[in-house]
Order: sequence, then C-alpha cells, then structure tokens
Amino acid sequence: MNKKLFALLIALMSLSLLGIMFVQGYWISNSYQTKEEQFTFNVQQTLFSVTKEIKNREIEDFYNVYSNYVDSLEVPDNVNFSELVYKTKNDRTNEVFVYTDGILEEDYKLSSSFLDMDFDSIQFKRLTNRKTTTRINPGIDGENPSESNEVSFKRLKDFERNQFENAYFNISSKAPLHKRVNGSEIENLITEELNERGVDSKFEYAVYSNNLATKVRSDNFQLDPESTYVVPLFKNDKEENGYQLYVNFSEKEKVVLNSILGMAVLSLIFTAVIILAYASALSQIFKQRQISQIKSDFINNMTHEFKTPIATINLALDSLKNPKVKDNKEFLQRYLKMIRDENRRMHAQVENVLRISKLEKNELDLPKERLKLHDIVNDALTHVELIVEDRGGYVASHLGALKSSVLANESHLTNVVVNILDNAIKYSEDAPKIDVYTENVKDYIILKIRDQGMGMSKITQKKIFEKFYREHTGDIHNVKGHGLGLAYVKRILDDHDAQVYVESEKGKGSTFIIKIHLIS
Repeated sequence: MNKKLFALLIALMSLSLLGIMFVQGYWISNSYQTKEEQFTFNVQQTLFSVTKEIKNREIEDFYNVYSNYVDSLEVPDNVNFSELVYKTKNDRTNEVFVYTDGILEEDYKLSSSFLDMDFDSIQFKRLTNRKTTTRINPGIDGENPSESNEVSFKRLKDFERNQFENAYFNISSKAPLHKRVNGSEIENLITEELNERGVDSKFEYAVYSNNLATKVRSDNFQLDPESTYVVPLFKNDKEENGYQLYVNFSEKEKVVLNSILGMAVLSLIFTAVIILAYASALSQIFKQRQISQIKSDFINNMTHEFKTPIATINLALDSLKNPKVKDNKEFLQRYLKMIRDENRRMHAQVENVLRISKLEKNELDLPKERLKLHDIVNDALTHVELIVEDRGGYVASHLGALKSSVLANESHLTNVVVNILDNAIKYSEDAPKIDVYTENVKDYIILKIRDQGMGMSKITQKKIFEKFYREHTGDIHNVKGHGLGLAYVKRILDDHDAQVYVESEKGKGSTFIIKIHLIS
C-alpha cells in the first residue's frame, strides 16, 4: 500500500476513534449535567412544598382555635347582610322562579390572650351564604297561584380562612420560631417529599432569620454554596419574610453520579473494547508492514553488503590472470587468500543481513566478546585495500591508541568499519585518500576515518544515519547505493552503546568519528 494512503487511512481511523471518545465524553458530561439539573429541580420543589405545608399547618392550627372560640360566642361585634334577588320565567309552563343569594357577615374582634400570646386582638369574620329558590305556578280558572320555597345555608370557610390568614400574619410573625415550627417536623416533611420524588440522599437543614442562624437546625449542618439550597419560610402574599430554610445535600455529587454510573460504565467499557480492537488491528497492520519491510531490507542489505567483497574477488581474479602473478607464488597465495576471505565474508553476510532485519523489531541480540579494536580495523582495511589500490589511492592507518580492548561483536563491528570505508571510497571522485586514526580519551577509544572526498552539507550530516536517505546530487548519478549502510552503522553502534557522528565540509571530505567504551 502507498505510504501516503496508508498514513491517511491511519489518520482517518484515529480521528474517528477520537471523535467517538469525544462524543462519549460529551454524552456523559451532558447526562451528568441533566441529572444535576433534575436533582436541583426536585430539591427545590421539595423545599417549596415543605415550606408551604409548614405555613398551611400553622394557619390551620390557629384557625381551628379561633373558629372554635367564635362558635362559643353568642353576639358578634357587627352584623351585615347583603342579598341579591333575581327571577326567571318559563314561557312554556308559565312558571316563575325567584332566586335570592344572601351573605351574612358576622365580625368578631377576638383577643389572642387565650392562646398565651400577648398580642393585639384579631378580626375574625364568619360568613354564611343563604340561597332561596321560589317557584310560582299560574292559577287555574282564576285561582290563586301556588308557591314552593327551597332554602339552603352554607358556611364560606375558605373565604374565612383567607381573611384570617391575612389578619393573623401580623401577629404570627412576632411569635418565637420554636413555637411556630420544630426540627422534627421539618426533617419528616423533607424526607417524605424526597421519597415521593425518588431522591435518596442524606441532608442537613437549618433555619436562618435574616441570614443569622437560629436554633432550629440539624446537628451537622454546614453552609456550602455548591450543595446548599435555600427557600423563604412563612412567606406571605406581600412578600414580607424574615426566615429562610437552608438544606444542604452533601451527597449531591454522589447521588447524581450514581444515577448515570451504570450507563457511563457500559459506555466506557464498549469504548475501551473499540480502542483495544483498534490498537490490536493497528499493531497487526504494522507487523505485516514490518515483515514486508524486513524482506525488502534483506534484498537491499544483501546487495549492499555483497558489493565490496564481489568487487574485491573480481579484482583478485583479474590479477590472477596476469602472467607475472602466476609465476609469483607469494602474490598468488595473497590473492587466493583474499578470495577465500571474501567468500567467507559473503557467506557470513547471509546470516548478518538476516540479523539486520531484526533491528526493526528490536530483537537484535548480538553476542559480544572482548576484542582489540585495532585488530578489527586492520581486518576491515584488508577488505578494501585492493579496491583503493586499483583506483590509485591509499588507505593508511595511524593507530595511536595505547588501549583498544572493547566489548563487541567481531563480525558486525567489522562490517561497521567496512561500511564507512566503503562510503569513503564511493564518495571520492578522484583517487581515494583515506586515513584511519585511533586515540584514547579517558575511558573511551576514539576511531576516526577521514577521507578527502566530496564532503556533505550541514543538512545532509543530520540525516545520513536515517534509513534510505541519500544526498541529492543533481544530475550526477555516478554514486550507487540504497541509503542503508550508515543506517546499519548507527544501529549496530547503538547496540554496542557507542556513539557515531560526522564532521564534514562540502568539497573538503568527511571524518566519521566512533566513540566506544574501553574495558580493562
């Protein structure tokens, strides 16, 4: 699959998953807010109902006392009667109906002293409604008409109560709070109202008078702006009020959260399953791509690693054709040994390239042993010296380090040095001129490989150790390669806990520097 298309698909899938997570989070947040608003509404309705019930109970208690007292009095202080009369006639039967609707209003001025309340008297109105209906039938052959009367009486208690409530408020507001309401009544009413509305939460309450706490309160009440609700208590129609009922629900967040916890947990579980499935699928996709990449790496690396030994073998074979060499046993043995060594190196590369593929999966486990870095450098030089001589150049060693013992894998570390030397040869337009130096710095041995080739820019120096990276050379294509050699160098040295970096200037050559720990 095309890399850009693959990256686009991954980005879209990831974006979709993030969108699902955002929607789930938004839904949970919105549900919590809705439940919180519903909780607040239920609590407010509860408190309004409680305060109304307390007020009505107080009015009912005192109204019953006054009403019974009025019934024991014989003569009211003032009596007033008003009556409305109207009649209708049925044209079909010639019957005439006469209706009367009268209100008897009896005013009593009652003292509150009998209630142990040292207040002024209160006006109490008792109203009686009297209704009459008179039916007049027309006479037969001039006889007098007949009459029939229906009379009904009804006490207007609701009206009396309203009148009494307005009159009583002025004296009831002066009564001590503990005589008007008690804590057990408030607690029972709130509990009953909350149960009717399906709210199961602990609460604490307190009654305040003009924002000052009174003794009517629960033991553990604490004022909290986030979870305390307040409603006026003993409020009249004139909006006059001196008491407030505060109720604190300390478990508000817990109750609201529990109301959505089930669906929220299920939603999060399903989302987690989707995320795990997505991560697993993504992991499998990357593994498949990795396997495909390893196969490509095998081919590319094998091509790259075999180029130098093949070139050396070809040069040795060409030299063997020279008649002078055939008669010189010393040269003959040298070239035969070179061919045999390069052939053995090619055989070892098959295993090495397979190991390189494991680098992508961090499965490279290189066996290491105590080695002399100078021996590794000298061995690497033998692999390239014939190629360098063929191009009329030189490769010289200046091994100045007194200590060169390192913990390393001989085959891979040799390949590292050969790769750097091979690059120095390839990027030398003229005859390769390569110098190899070693020195000791504290607990390290520094290996420097310097060439006088093309050099590289600052940008290239930052990227040369990236896989498949090769510097753009315009229209010049005389340098072949796959951009794998230095990536291999970097990974092998990382495994050896070593450092590699380059110093270079365009047109003045490059110096590769390797820093490796010494062992005693």
